[in-house]
Amino acid sequence: MNIHEYQAKELLAKFGVPVPAGHAAMSADEAVEAAKQLPGPLWVVKAQIHAGGRGKGKFKELGPDAKGGVRLAKSVEEVRASAEEMLGKTLVTVQTGAEGKKVERLYITDGVDIAQEFYLALLVDRETGRVAVVASTEGGMDIETVAHDTPEKIETITIDPATGLMPHHGRAVAAALGLSGDLAKQCAKLLAGVYAAFQGTDASQIEINPLAVTADDKLMVLDAKVGFDSNAMFRHKDLAELRDLSEEDPMEIEASKYDLAYIKLDGDIGCMVNGAGLAMATMDIIKLNGAFPANFLDVGGGANKEKVTAAFKIILSDPAVKGILVNIFGGIMRCDTIAEGIVAAAKEVDLHVPLVVRLEGTNVQQGKDILANSGLPIVAANDLGDAAQKIVAEVKKAA
Repeated sequence: MNIHEYQAKELLAKFGVPVPAGHAAMSADEAVEAAKQLPGPLWVVKAQIHAGGRGKGKFKELGPDAKGGVRLAKSVEEVRASAEEMLGKTLVTVQTGAEGKKVERLYITDGVDIAQEFYLALLVDRETGRVAVVASTEGGMDIETVAHDTPEKIETITIDPATGLMPHHGRAVAAALGLSGDLAKQCAKLLAGVYAAFQGTDASQIEINPLAVTADDKLMVLDAKVGFDSNAMFRHKDLAELRDLSEEDPMEIEASKYDLAYIKLDGDIGCMVNGAGLAMATMDIIKLNGAFPANFLDVGGGANKEKVTAAFKIILSDPAVKGILVNIFGGIMRCDTIAEGIVAAAKEVDLHVPLVVRLEGTNVQQGKDILANSGLPIVAANDLGDAAQKIVAEVKKAA
C-alpha cells in the first residue's frame, strides 16, 4: 500500500525526521489558507499523486509550455493560480504511463533554500534478508538513471535485523554522502528516525529524494515516498485509513476484496492461475507465442467457487481482454472447484471472448467433465504449451 507525499512526511515527522512545514489542500481556497499558515515568502505547490517525476510531468489539459506538478509561488495569489490550474487535471509523468493520474489534492509547503541534494532510501533486500540503506550524492535525479550511468555513486549498506541500526551505520551513510562534522551527526540522527519509521510501520520502502542540506546547514527531507507491506496492515489500522482508493486501479481494488493477487497489464489475454510461479510462467509462454498478458492473477491455493467466480468476473470486466487462459494445477485446490467457478461466472456474465482452460492435478477428470458438459464454448488444452498456442490462435481467429 502506498500513501501520498504529505502523508509520508507527516508520518516521518512523528519519528523525529525533519521535514518542511506544509499542509494538504483539496481546493484552491484550502491551498490559499495553507499558504497563509506558512511563513513564506516562498511556497511550493505540489500535486499529490502516487507517482514520481511530478516536477517534470505535463498536464494533459494544458499546453506543452505549461509548468509541471511541482511549482514555486512567490505570493498567495500565485499559490491560488497554480492550485486552480492543477486541481482536476491529469498529470502525466514517466511513472504514470500515457494515461496519467488525476490530481485531486495538493501539498503546500514552505520553500527551502537548498545547498545540496542527496538520495536516501530504506528497503527490504530479499537477497540478504536485511534492511538495505541506499545512499547517493546524486539527489533530485531518478535513481534508475544514476544506477545506469554512474553506479559508483550509489552506496548500499545493509542492517542485520538481529542487531538493528548501529552507530556505525549512521557514520557509513554520512561518509557515503560526503558529510562531516555537525551534518554527519544530523545524518545519523535522521537515519535513526527513518529506520524507526521503517520498522514501526512495517514499511516495504521509504524513499527520500531529495534529502537536502539547507543554506543554514540543516538536513531536511524535501520529498518522501513510503510504501507498506500490505500483509501487515492488520497491525496498523491507522495506516490503512490513509489508503487513497482513487489512486488505484478499480479492478485491483475489487480483487483485494476477495484476497486475489491481481495486477493489470497492457496485453489482451486475460490469465487466471493458481500460484505466483505458475502465473509468471503462464505470462512468459503467452509472450513466447507472440501475444501479451492482460493481467497477473493468482487465485491462490485454497480458493473456493466464489473466489474463482469473482476472479473470472474481474478479468472479463477489462475491455482490453480479447481472450482468457485459465491454467490450474490442482494441489490443495481441486480442479472441479475451479471448473464450477468458471462455469458459474461464465453463465452470470456475457462470455464474449475465447476461453482456453488447462487443468491438471487433483480431481482433474471431474473438472474436465464439468467444463465439457457446461454447454459453454470452452477450448480444452492438454498442457501449458498447448494452452498458450490455442488461446493465441483463438484470439487471432476472433479478431
